[in-house]
Amino acid sequence: MSPSPQGHPGAVASFWWAPGAMVWRLMLVAALAVALAGGLGAFIVAQASGQETVQRLAAQQNDEVEMLARLLAGKVEQSQRLLASVAAGITPSMVESPAALEAQLHQGLQPARFFDSLLVARSNGLLSLYLRHGRVQQAGSLDPAERDGLRRALADGKPQVSEPIAEHTSEARLLFTMPLHREDGSLFGVIGGTLRLQSQALLPPALALPLRADSRLVVFTRDGTILAHSQPARILGQVRDEPGLAQAYADWQARAQAIVDGAQTQLQPAHIVSMAGMPLPQWMVARVSDVQVRAVPGQGGSGQMWWMAAALLLLIALGAMLCMAWVAQPLAVLRHRAPQLLQAGPSALEPWPRAAGEVDALVDVLRSLGHQRAQLREQHAVLGVRFQAILDHAPVGIVIIRSGVFELLNRQACHMLGYSLDALRGQHASMLHASVADYQHLERQVRQAFTAHGAFNGDVCFQRKDGGPVWVRVQGHALGQAEEGVGSVWILEDMTAEREALRQQDWGVRHDPLTLLANRAGLELRLQNLLAQRQEGAAGGVGVLLFLDLDHFAVLNDEAGHEAGNDVLRHVARLIETQVRQIGWAARVGGDEFAVVLPGCTHARGLAVAEQLRAALQDWEPAYQGRSFTLGASIGVVMLDTGLANVTEVLHAADMACYAAKRAGRNRVVEHAQKASAV
Repeated sequence: MSPSPQGHPGAVASFWWAPGAMVWRLMLVAALAVALAGGLGAFIVAQASGQETVQRLAAQQNDEVEMLARLLAGKVEQSQRLLASVAAGITPSMVESPAALEAQLHQGLQPARFFDSLLVARSNGLLSLYLRHGRVQQAGSLDPAERDGLRRALADGKPQVSEPIAEHTSEARLLFTMPLHREDGSLFGVIGGTLRLQSQALLPPALALPLRADSRLVVFTRDGTILAHSQPARILGQVRDEPGLAQAYADWQARAQAIVDGAQTQLQPAHIVSMAGMPLPQWMVARVSDVQVRAVPGQGGSGQMWWMAAALLLLIALGAMLCMAWVAQPLAVLRHRAPQLLQAGPSALEPWPRAAGEVDALVDVLRSLGHQRAQLREQHAVLGVRFQAILDHAPVGIVIIRSGVFELLNRQACHMLGYSLDALRGQHASMLHASVADYQHLERQVRQAFTAHGAFNGDVCFQRKDGGPVWVRVQGHALGQAEEGVGSVWILEDMTAEREALRQQDWGVRHDPLTLLANRAGLELRLQNLLAQRQEGAAGGVGVLLFLDLDHFAVLNDEAGHEAGNDVLRHVARLIETQVRQIGWAARVGGDEFAVVLPGCTHARGLAVAEQLRAALQDWEPAYQGRSFTLGASIGVVMLDTGLANVTEVLHAADMACYAAKRAGRNRVVEHAQKASAV
């Protein structure tokens, strides 16, 4: 660490500063790099060793499964040969005489005792004899599956081995059938013998015991029925539910291969699966081993070397971290002292830590930022005074609200509401409403308007401090993105006098109750008075009439509903009124048609206002039910000093100009003239 600018070595810090988060991460990266460098070599060696182990295990398992398949196939063939020797001692006369047949099976044929039960049926399918454990059984006690097996043997005329027969695992058995032929080759009957599946003659329980804890031996039929399993509860289940084996079985089925001798092994990410076929009974033998190809440190004679290597890597990593912490001391000091710039100037933090490179560059930047911050504080104080002066002298009320709380108000807003500035600042906006329900209703309206239009424009009745009502025209916009807590700015205009006019008896005759604009009757009356001024020779010209017809309003009204349509009409009325309030007035002629009268307005100014209105409506995209809609306006322009005789002719000319705008493609301004021209 270099000495401070004042020449006092070690004056920066007299003790060890803890590294910051970035240095800790760098130290961690260094430690991880050391660990990875050593671990990668160990991984490569372990990976190669693991692959060799897997290949050796796969070859061993493949041989084992093939040997077991041949052993089991030999047992099945032996059972078939024993049944064939029994069948050789049965004559056609015995089949017709159950007593003689029973005597023959009990005394003359020793191999008959090998089977759990023997069944002999005539060529017509009728059961001649049913012996079970050496005792004659009634024909009615014969299992339907066994009866079907005898019939299939009669129909096919060749030896068969049935699918497992049983309702429970412990009773599962197989039926071996052998046709009985005369010397001339004709069929006179069939003999069948049953053996329990889990018996020494077929699949003894010890057969499925795993050689390893992570290995399973499974014997199953062609259709996936399990005959033997390391878990007895899985017997007669389905191979499709066996981890590892299910995928190998599905692949084998997809290839549609016949069951043949020999074994095949499939390596899966987590299993080694070996399968071998038994063609005669159409069975499969499979061994499934769970395997993870990885080297396990600490096993065998190399365990001590693994631990020594790990300890060495740990010491190297710790040494690298300590060296980095020592080198990063100036940066750690800077991290601890830099936040003090928020409370004090840069001179109060001298001496700054010094170190060539990044630290010196950061110190220079922080010093510069500290001086700039002091200058900005002074400028902010001056701007604050000017901003407050602008607010206090604004002719309308201005309010900024954040999270429902008044953050900033001007003098006009406080005067309008009857409160002092200190009485409103920091208070919740609900205090201006007669009840919580009124505030919540307005809040829902504002939220819906912000969502649909991005702004709120409407008349609201507040409660003054003295309890009296005050009607205010409110225009609100979000500050930045419309997110929770971002705040909003509101322009307030006292409309109490105008609302008082609403109470007059004749107001509803000449005004539209939905938009609060003049209706067609009010438009015609005021327009007639304006034309009368022209006839009397009033100076300054008569003015301009704009006739607006909304484009695509029917689509919005049909798809979003009439309530949304009414909301759009109200918003359009406020938008038009805001644009022309200082130079004219607006009316709703009917449906989605509006008129704007600009008294004393020149030709060029009238066209400019029309284009301004068209652009404002085109840029506005209301949103309802999660969908945005596009509107526009076709506008007809009529000069009121072009020789039109009366109100009827003026409105007809404006309507025709608007129709020409519609016909020319909508969303445009067309002036009434001898030949209408688009702007």
